[in-house]
Amino acid sequence: MHTIQIGHLLHSSTTQFVAGCSVSQGEAPAFGALVRAPLDQDYAVYGLIFDIHIDEDGLVRQLVTAGNISPEVMHDNRERRIVPVEMSVLAVGYEQGGRIYHLLPPRPPLSLDVIYLCSDAELAKFTGAGHFGYFRHILQAKDIPIGELLAAHILEVKNKTGNTQWVEQATQELITLLRDDYPILMSVLGALGEVV
Repeated sequence: MHTIQIGHLLHSSTTQFVAGCSVSQGEAPAFGALVRAPLDQDYAVYGLIFDIHIDEDGLVRQLVTAGNISPEVMHDNRERRIVPVEMSVLAVGYEQGGRIYHLLPPRPPLSLDVIYLCSDAELAKFTGAGHFGYFRHILQAKDIPIGELLAAHILEVKNKTGNTQWVEQATQELITLLRDDYPILMSVLGALGEVV
């Protein structure tokens, strides 16, 4: 079930956590991807990646100002040196005793816990549990690109599970949830218009 390891936890809270990895690690994580942090045999926290950033590196700054960066130097910097990538993840649910809940996790992941990219089957299992309860975590989050995150997540579900019925139901659910918040509804529908 733990298919692709994408990083280790740096810090966390009940609502969000940050994981770090190097650029050279296997498959690069994507904005909107569903990830899983298993904490013990029957408990795991799920989250959506809402930000990916690479911190400034002194050597890169020197290389950029020098100009004319050769392919060998670029390859060396990305493959041999440790280029830190940080992923900010919004907690959207958890699994305990084989059951998935679209609630905030009772306890967050701990420092250095391993973070995995969810497989297509895990994505289908998570999105198929409950009735879009985790959307409220996304809609209530502060300082994240809500419309873009929902669009990226829905596109991932569409591409990886092929469940077009779920995509239609998710869109209708978002319209219902946001009917009294016109500015956010327009932002979300504008982003969804690009992927649905």
